[in-house]
Parts: sequence; C-alpha cells; structure tokens
Amino acid sequence: MNVVVTGATGHVGANLTRALVERGHRVHVLYRHGPRALDGVDCERTTGDVRDADTVDRVIRGAELVYHCAAKISLESVDPEVEPINVEGVRNITNACMRHGVRRLVHFSSIHAFATEPASEVLDEKRPLITDPRQPPYDRSKAAGQRVVLSAVEKGLDAVVLHPAAVLGPHDYMPSRMGRVLLSLARGRMPGLVEGGFSWVDVRDIVAAALAADTRGRRGENYLLSGHWLSFAELATVAGEVTGRRPPRLTTPMWLARAVAPLAGGLAKLRRTDPLFNSVSLHALRIHRHTSHQKAQAELGFTPRPTKETLEATYAWFRENGLLPR
Repeated sequence: MNVVVTGATGHVGANLTRALVERGHRVHVLYRHGPRALDGVDCERTTGDVRDADTVDRVIRGAELVYHCAAKISLESVDPEVEPINVEGVRNITNACMRHGVRRLVHFSSIHAFATEPASEVLDEKRPLITDPRQPPYDRSKAAGQRVVLSAVEKGLDAVVLHPAAVLGPHDYMPSRMGRVLLSLARGRMPGLVEGGFSWVDVRDIVAAALAADTRGRRGENYLLSGHWLSFAELATVAGEVTGRRPPRLTTPMWLARAVAPLAGGLAKLRRTDPLFNSVSLHALRIHRHTSHQKAQAELGFTPRPTKETLEATYAWFRENGLLPR
C-alpha cells in the first residue's frame, strides 16, 4: 500500500514511519528538517513544507493512505507560524487528499484542541473544541485545523482524527521539549520543578492506535489518546528511579511560578535558552487532569503502557544514540 507521512522526522512521525516500513508498506515522507531521524529507513523522501500546496499535491498524488503528523508545536503566547502550518497546512492536505482520491486520512490533532472547561469533569471526545480567543495560539490552531478536516469530511473525505496527550518515548531525535526535560533530569541540570502535571503517553502506543485507525477508526470520528496523569514531581521521581539520579527537591507552587513566569522568559531570551516554564506551559500543566481514552480503547485497541516502562525505553534509546553516557 502507498502511504504518505507528513512530519516524518518528528517524534510521532519517526516512530510511525518505521512501523509502516516494517509492515511492508511503500512510504513517502514529507519533512522540513531533521533527516537524521530517517537514517536507515527505506522510504521515499521529499523535503518541503505543508504550507506549499504544490509540494503537498505532488507528495500525496498516488497515495492510498495519508498520516498527517506535521505541525508547529508551540508553547509561546505569540507565534506567527502556528496558524499557517496548523490550519492552512491542513487545508492543503485535505484538498490534495480529495483531489487525488485518497482512501483515508488520519489526522493528528491534540488534546489541547479541546475546551478546558468544565475542568472538574472528565475530558472525552464529546467535549467541544476551543473557541475562546484567550487560549494559547497553538491550542486554537489545532482546534481550527481539526475543523478544516471535519469540513472536508462533510464534502466526502474519509478522515479520522487522533488527539494525543503529552508524548514520551524512543526515537526522539530532535529531541522534543519533553525529551529535553528528561535529559536535563538525567544530567542533574533541572534546578527545580513546578506544580501541576499532565497525561503522559508512550509514542509507541500512539503509533499502534494510528495503525489501527486505518481500518478500525470510524469516518469522521475523533479519538483521545491519553495516558497516565502524573504530576511533574511524580514524573521526575519515576525518571529518577530509572536513571538513579535524585530528582530536584524544590517544587515551585503554581501561584509563584505564574508570578515569575515573565521574568523567567526574559532571562531565557537573554541567555538564548528555553525557559524552564512560561505562562503557556504553566497553563498546560493546569488543564485536562481527568481524561478518558475509553473510546480509543474500545474501537482502536489503545492501551497505554505504564509510564515507568516508557521512561526505561526512552532513556535506553537516549544512551544508545549518544545523548546520555552509557
């Protein structure tokens, strides 16, 4: 089967591309940067941008199945790239899929596309998408991109939407933001933690659900791929159990972290580094504590593995690839 994967050098894309090739599919990938993530992978490659409709059209022509993983992940309060990539890029994908008669599109949205209220209730697929203009740009863009897909479904496109939570796991070549956090913990370079947490999910379990979505997902449906909610401190403790490195002792209360976030962001810009936290990342750590993946479990066979197992595989991969000493 001819399969296209966009964003193939990202964390999910790199794992998904390998899984598809291992199953004997002919895979054509589209990516902007990071070709090292595809070393040793037998696939056709195109370097390009989903914002370029002509490039997207050429890549998708002849495909039976398309996995759209490409996105601009951003924790900034202002990011001019998120809408062109996460909304207009999606439109280019859906237009090309309809033009060339693609059998199915599997679109990767995000848990962040869902409205954050009511926070006390369990988040599932019935929760409406974000409409509040005060929400972070990335969150709004993922909701808008999903609306583009659903509009195309109404016009005849066969598409399924997946909503991963916070992704951890091997083949994290860039590495991702959370990959950098895990490396900092292992190197003893994380000065402290902040209150709050998130639902953490293994990238291999996301890939298994994505593969199942081709044949088992229902047209026009969306599936929440959440994992296990752990506070940031609990995640650091499990990471310490795996690496033998004691986690940071200091945990900053959320109210204090929110108060000093602008200062932390300013210092990080002066040092040309990523801030430990900013207002958007703190927002992410306060939302979606109660999530349900029952629908994905029932229809796609999605079963998230224990977080410790994920961290063991992640740190083993980091060591094998020279990002941590053996």
